[in-house]
Amino acid sequence: MADADKPQTFENHARFVPGYHVFVFGILAINVLFQLARLGYNVKTGGQHLPHLVMETLLSLALVGVALYARVFALSAQDRVIRLEMRLRLREVLPADLHPRIHDLTPRQLVALRFASDAELPELVREVLGGRLVDGKSIKQRVKDWQADHLRA
Repeated sequence: MADADKPQTFENHARFVPGYHVFVFGILAINVLFQLARLGYNVKTGGQHLPHLVMETLLSLALVGVALYARVFALSAQDRVIRLEMRLRLREVLPADLHPRIHDLTPRQLVALRFASDAELPELVREVLGGRLVDGKSIKQRVKDWQADHLRA
């Protein structure tokens, strides 16, 4: 995979798949606009084919929904796996006094912490649990030794 060849950092860790994000969503967006234009033109000129065009427009919108939900469902499933993986990893890496607090970390925080090295995890977790780091972005920005994740959906 070409992405695995370059070092991953906070600035470039978001996954962008041109075939999906540009081609698929581009075609779907063009289709929605095309259907809306056809529908508008048909309404303006007498509406002979209105029921069919309404259905085609709704179908084009539904296709956009399918593409968006497919992405959301894949990311949700991956986040569940990351949550489990991170809880197991934290049990190995954190000092015993932090073990009871592992379940206090939110899924978003666990997803962000996965980029941290084992050496920096205890301090980052203490900062998160102490309320000094709250959201995923601030957690990821504090990571010094970035552990790449090239398998993100």
